[in-house]
Amino acid sequence: MSGFLDGPPPRWFSIAAHRSFLEDLALGLWRELAPQGPEALSEAIVLLPNRRMARALAEAFVACADGRAVLPPQMRALGDLDESEPPFEPGDLALDLLPAIGAERRRFELTGLVVANQHLLERTVDAAGALDLADALAAFLDAVQIEEVGPDVDLAAAVDADFAGHWRKSADFLDLALSEWPKRLAELGVMDVAERRVALLRRLEARWRETPPDQVIVAAGSTGSTKATADLLAAVARLPGGATVLPGLDLSLADSAWQAADDQHPQASLQRLLQRAGVTRGQVRDWEGAGEAVDTGRWRRRVVNEALRPADLTADWLEVIADLKRETPGVDPIAAGLEGLSLISAQNEEEAATAAALMLREALEAPDRTAALVTPDAALARRVEARLARWNITADSSIGRPLTVTPPGVLAQLVARTARDPADPVVLLAIVKHPSTRLGLDPERLAESRERLEGRGLRGPRPDGWAGLETRLGGASGAIDLARRLRAALEPVEALWLEGAVAPALAARTVAEALDALSVGPDGEAGDLWNGQAGAGLAAVLSRLIEESAALPPVTRSGFLQLLTGLLDRETVRPGGASHPRLRILGVLEARLVRADRLILAGLEEGVWPAAAPVDPFLSRPMRKRLGLPSPERRIGLAAHDFAQAACAPNVVLLHTERRGGAPAVQSRWLWRLRTMIEGAGLAAPGRPEVLAWARALDAPLADPAPSLMTAARPRPKPPVAARPRELPVTAVETWVRDPYAIYARRILKLRPLDPPGAVADARTRGSAIHSAFERFALAWPDDLPVDAEQIFAELVVEELARAGMPRAAMARETALARNVAPWVMDFERGRRPGARLLVEQTGRLSWKAPAGMFTVTARADRIELRGGTADVLDFKTGGAPSNKQVKAGLAPQLTLTAAILAAGGFAEAGAIAPGELVYVRVTGRRPPGKVELRGEGEASALAEAALAGLKRRAAGFDNEATPYVSWAVPQMMTDSGDYAGLARQWEWAVIGEAEE
Repeated sequence: MSGFLDGPPPRWFSIAAHRSFLEDLALGLWRELAPQGPEALSEAIVLLPNRRMARALAEAFVACADGRAVLPPQMRALGDLDESEPPFEPGDLALDLLPAIGAERRRFELTGLVVANQHLLERTVDAAGALDLADALAAFLDAVQIEEVGPDVDLAAAVDADFAGHWRKSADFLDLALSEWPKRLAELGVMDVAERRVALLRRLEARWRETPPDQVIVAAGSTGSTKATADLLAAVARLPGGATVLPGLDLSLADSAWQAADDQHPQASLQRLLQRAGVTRGQVRDWEGAGEAVDTGRWRRRVVNEALRPADLTADWLEVIADLKRETPGVDPIAAGLEGLSLISAQNEEEAATAAALMLREALEAPDRTAALVTPDAALARRVEARLARWNITADSSIGRPLTVTPPGVLAQLVARTARDPADPVVLLAIVKHPSTRLGLDPERLAESRERLEGRGLRGPRPDGWAGLETRLGGASGAIDLARRLRAALEPVEALWLEGAVAPALAARTVAEALDALSVGPDGEAGDLWNGQAGAGLAAVLSRLIEESAALPPVTRSGFLQLLTGLLDRETVRPGGASHPRLRILGVLEARLVRADRLILAGLEEGVWPAAAPVDPFLSRPMRKRLGLPSPERRIGLAAHDFAQAACAPNVVLLHTERRGGAPAVQSRWLWRLRTMIEGAGLAAPGRPEVLAWARALDAPLADPAPSLMTAARPRPKPPVAARPRELPVTAVETWVRDPYAIYARRILKLRPLDPPGAVADARTRGSAIHSAFERFALAWPDDLPVDAEQIFAELVVEELARAGMPRAAMARETALARNVAPWVMDFERGRRPGARLLVEQTGRLSWKAPAGMFTVTARADRIELRGGTADVLDFKTGGAPSNKQVKAGLAPQLTLTAAILAAGGFAEAGAIAPGELVYVRVTGRRPPGKVELRGEGEASALAEAALAGLKRRAAGFDNEATPYVSWAVPQMMTDSGDYAGLARQWEWAVIGEAEE
């Protein structure tokens, strides 16, 4: 077998896409250099695209040495040049080069340039918008430097007269940036990263061209997408001991297709590289790593490359397929190429993630088998990680997650959000329950105080600021102390913007101090907020804002939250800790040239993989072309090359979803072409339907459940008599009649529904406010009405609504309703008060001996009006009142039972007195503002007696343990599902199943 150094330079090689690039590269170097002694291999230099590939190549050399100790070559990442590493030495190539500007410092400086010259764009930008434009400006400057366009860029000539006016403004702005940015870099004593990298590559190329080194130098894995890199690769190929190894050059692609390859073609970057180097495809040889001149993977490579040929040359696909079959009699090359390839179409992202996790799990069943998921979709990768966790499997993931969703990032955003709405109970509750919040308290005291603060202060309608929160907490000293500590930590953030917009650095410092105050321990020790990768990432973001954001414009409350969220979202936190040694989840860049026994390519939808061409706010496509800058589609060509490399793996699964985000998704153009070619060959696209069946069955209910599991039966709990309530208010008796199960859940199981934090005040809140206003007014003026009675009553209603947490946005409407209803209420009072003595909010009770012991019914009457020998019972409502028929039938016994208690002397102040009128007073504020509705006119006493007799029968019946608490005993009277519908599984037996009665 000949060595790769045989023959004169230039030496160009390619490792076919279906072969393992790094393993073949390592094996070829090992076979050539290892026989010459250990120093021959260690003195060689291998140039690779990135550091991750260098680490993977080191592992490949260990495999070549069969696990023995080996001194690998010096491996260098071209994408991360540093003069302190070989072949660059300190004081050598970079002697007169300035240091590179930091990435974030550059971003903030460019933002300052945007802000200072936004008049040229005729627009006003905030901090977040300026950062976005700075990113676009940075991309333009990078492109100019990487493509080495030159200092004399004629932007004015790039704009035609018929272009839209904003392109002329963009050109003027970019022209200014090209002149001002180098001046600013000179002031700072630094240079751009891209400019410095190009300079280092050029100097290295010049040195090796003028003074070729004697050692072996191999450049491998790069497609030479930039001019400087391409020229360096050509220089390496010309060295006496040099060679350049290309990834996946298609030596079998027809010449017509090779010549027609555009920017979106997977071979486009390699075509540009060879043309620039003056090399033809015929001069490129196969790298003899595995030593297989012919192997089965060649058909897969041929199928994929033919499927991705230029769009203009796909008309002869059928002829190409026929030619392939003629070349290989007795073998169907398309069918052979599809061996080991599967195409799976999932319904949505959830199903795709489950299917991918199952296939990864399946691969691990075989000993020593490796598997990898490759996707540019970070959300899908996180979904797969979550599904692998059900089997206690942690994959080695390079994708990570944005800092915004980590605990430190979440807390920082919550603190910034308090500036916009300091008393938002949802935000306050999220802050106080955050795992890093300690507020100087020990864990037990914090947990106890937090529970009381949540239950008594933050749930239900929102309090009226911090003072309102303390008032609501009442005597809960621990909760009040916690609220005060929370207020002390957050008030500086709230107060910062009292006088308008502030500098982002000051806002970041204030938020950082608030975070310190929240996370401090009981003895003043620092909390754990800043620990770990996420904590360090948050600290770095805030530090850069504090130290380097002087160029940013002042920000408002909302503007700072948007700015902080945008900065955190750019930072990626990668998980640490132990992971499975045979399982990886990789992004597209990390997966280049990396192989596994099973490779799953997911996210194959248009807009995901490939991603849509980026939109440049400064340059149109014609302008980029005239300036000599690459088209946006060039990135699609690089992505196509990555896809083609991965799709040629021996065992590969191509996975896409039919719907994304609830909307139809378009499968990737590469997948569509592959399917079309397969169908054109008269074959069916290979799939794995069993994987989708597994995914759908994994969390599906039983296929043939027992009849008892098909639908829930109507609940009929029968608790012991001793556990059944012996006292009920009249309002609960009404519930007892209509839905006994609700009494069981509330009074026996002691279950109480939790109000959501910051609940919006509803009709119940309005009703409580009306009740309280009637009570306060009657107690303050029990006899004669004041002169300004209407105004006083309206103010009382508004006060009670504000106290109950009615949102300020709704108070204007509620104030109008209160003013509208006040005259009607005063007319009502003037009509009812003459000759009556008012008893307001009276409590009464009545007991009797039931089979299981004494039973008591209680009532709290809104108002009792004593008139001679009778007493009228009034109930104030803001909603509908029960009909006369319902009252007589005993389905609405509130007033009739109150009257029964009154007749029995259960109200101490009223004494035993016959009931007069039963009155519902409806107060709405609309047209008409109110209405008085009498029930059981002339027969209040008889209805009271009947209601009490019915209650006694019901109490006696439920003193029998065989009597169940049935859910929805009177369904026609249920106006809503109630608080316990889920517990009673009403949807299952009342909707799916048939009602029993």
